[in-house]
Amino acid sequence: MTAGLHDAAAWLPFLSELADSADAIALQFFRARDLRVDEKPDLSPVTEADRAIETMARGLLGDRRPELGVLGEEQGEVQGTAGARLIIDPIDGTRNFVRGIPIFGVLLAIEVDGEVAAGVASAPALRTRWHGARGAGAFRDGRRIGVSAVRALRDALLLHGNLGLSEPAPPAGFPALARQVDRTRGFGDFYQHMLVAEGAGEIAIDPAANPWDIAAVQVIVEEAGGRATALGGERSIYAGSLVTSNGALHQQALQALAPRAGGGP
Repeated sequence: MTAGLHDAAAWLPFLSELADSADAIALQFFRARDLRVDEKPDLSPVTEADRAIETMARGLLGDRRPELGVLGEEQGEVQGTAGARLIIDPIDGTRNFVRGIPIFGVLLAIEVDGEVAAGVASAPALRTRWHGARGAGAFRDGRRIGVSAVRALRDALLLHGNLGLSEPAPPAGFPALARQVDRTRGFGDFYQHMLVAEGAGEIAIDPAANPWDIAAVQVIVEEAGGRATALGGERSIYAGSLVTSNGALHQQALQALAPRAGGGP
C-alpha cells in the first residue's frame, strides 16, 4: 500500500536509502580529474554523476516501489500506477560540483496527489542532510530545526544565487530589497533555502526554478515553520520560481521583489 499525506514520514526511510546511494555516487565523481561534463540544450551543464544518480534511483524505484511514478531533471517523467511519484534532482548545484565547490546536493521528494509529502536534501561533500515530512517537522542530521524569529527586514540576511550572465537575472525589485536588509550572501541553489529552514538566514530567492529544484525544499522549509512560494505568491512547485523565508518577512519580501514595488525602502 502506498503511504499518503497522513503518514508522510513513512516515506523517509526509502528516501534516505536513495540518498545514501546517491551520495556515494556523487562523492565518487566529485573532483575527479576526468569528470565528463556535457552541455544541455538550455546551456546548463550535466555530468556523468547526474546521469548515474538518476539512473540508480529509477532502477531502485523499479525494484522496490514499481507503483510510483517519477519526475527527474535528466530523464523526464514516467507515470506510475499510484497517486504518488518520486521527484529527483540528482545534483542540485551542478556548476558548483563541476568546479569542485562542495555546496551541491541530492534532492529527493515524494509527491502524493499533487502535494509534496516528504523530502530529503543531502549534501554529501558537507556531510550534512536535511529532511522533512508533513506533520513531522524538519531536521538536519537528525536534530530538529526551525526558522529564525527575525521580524524586521533591517535585521535580515538575504540569500540569493547567481547575479552573472549564465542564469536568469534576479527579480526587478532585488536591488531595493537588498538595500533594506542587514546583509546579503550568494550561496544559491538548495543550500540557501536550507539555511533559511535552520534559522541561519531569513529570505532566499531563486528567480527560475523547476519542480525538482523546489519539491524537497518546500516541505523542509514549511515543516521548519517557514514559507515557500513563487515570486507571485503561489504555493506551487510548478510556478517557475522560489522564495523561501522565515514566514514573518515573506510578504514584505514578495512586495519588494515585485516589478512595480522596487522604489526603495
